[in-house]
Amino acid sequence: MKGIKITNNIRKLRFFHNEMTQQQLAEKVGASRQTIVAVEAEKYTPSLELAFKIAQVFNVEIGEVFMCEIQDSKK
Repeated sequence: MKGIKITNNIRKLRFFHNEMTQQQLAEKVGASRQTIVAVEAEKYTPSLELAFKIAQVFNVEIGEVFMCEIQDSKK
């Protein structure tokens, strides 16, 4: 069976956007700072709506923020 892992470039994008803080990003997308922390740490997969909002903040395509890795999960 194959699994999916969602990774992201949020930390790098924040750095290159005047070192935007997680709180600033959260305010721009209408989420809590804790949500941004969890998404950035890849502990939480955002909704499609939130993912698009994050991409819009950085003025990039969603594929430049989030990537999908297919992984083999052996049982």
